[in-house]
Amino acid sequence: MATLVGGIPGEVAIMNGLSVNLHLLLTSFYRPTPHRHKIICESQAFPSDNYAYQSQISLHGYDPITSLICVEPRKGEMNLRTDDILAMIEKEGESVAVICFGGAQFLTGQVLDMQAITEAGHNKGCYVGFDIAHAVGNVPLYLHDWKVDFACWCTYKYINASAGCLGCIFLHRTHEQNDFPKLLGWWGQKIESRFIMDNNMNLTPGARGYRVTNPPPLLCASLRASLQIFNKTTMGEIRTKSKLMIAYMEYLILLRNKCSTNKPLTSVINIITPSDPEQRGNQMSITFPNQDVAAIFKELEKRGVVCTIRKSSVIRFAIAPLFNSFGDVHRLMTCLDQALMAVNAK
Repeated sequence: MATLVGGIPGEVAIMNGLSVNLHLLLTSFYRPTPHRHKIICESQAFPSDNYAYQSQISLHGYDPITSLICVEPRKGEMNLRTDDILAMIEKEGESVAVICFGGAQFLTGQVLDMQAITEAGHNKGCYVGFDIAHAVGNVPLYLHDWKVDFACWCTYKYINASAGCLGCIFLHRTHEQNDFPKLLGWWGQKIESRFIMDNNMNLTPGARGYRVTNPPPLLCASLRASLQIFNKTTMGEIRTKSKLMIAYMEYLILLRNKCSTNKPLTSVINIITPSDPEQRGNQMSITFPNQDVAAIFKELEKRGVVCTIRKSSVIRFAIAPLFNSFGDVHRLMTCLDQALMAVNAK
């Protein structure tokens, strides 16, 4: 797991679920003062992340209205610009305690420049962390080299370890012996003293000291099986294939739009995922102007397409290079065309 996120031994722990882990990490890193009490995130952060930020701010006696800064895309745009994120950090940094963005945006699939954000945050004296749920197993990550302070993620997206599987955390080596506030449990105890049970905590250094309780063995088994598959390849090889596959899907959508302008039973497909290959991973998010998106989603389900609908208007397709093929992408586009025709024929 450490290899997948660009960590070194001791920087990664497998435990809990994502939102619980985010709270555990914020307990350590969000220590607001009257002069530094703000959190910077993206406006379209995954809702559970936003709830965590708001509740942590309130827990410390501050007001989310004034202490939570959400960076917005520019008017008429769906994706964040790196320059706008860095400008916000430059503007507000002196009053910011924590910066925490999604490594890959859950709605659009945009991959953020984590290295640039981390460097800018550190230059302002802020702690910088990421929710990399949609980035891990999707794009190469170098959390240690980027000097990211902390990160958390789940394992049931591109790690493919089954729905609701275990979460993980990353804690940079520089914080291995930290004296930050934290919530402790017996699984954070060093293994050699864990079963002495004398109520004297002999804390494991690094990320593993944040483990509170034992993980469910059945979830460990499915995660282990997935990681064994990842060990047969590299993120470099996965990324090479994913760039080609998502570009192929983009090409088919644009070709379809070009050829469908005069057909009354079809509609234009709008891609909201960035066109820049460096700003996207394996996700393609699309909208359908003036269409019943829920009906399109149901027609796709009828045809065996596994995808997700978000905010009632966006359908997300995740292309997994480990087991999806270019033929799958071609069949998906055939099913999508059939779904649109079925909806428009009603």
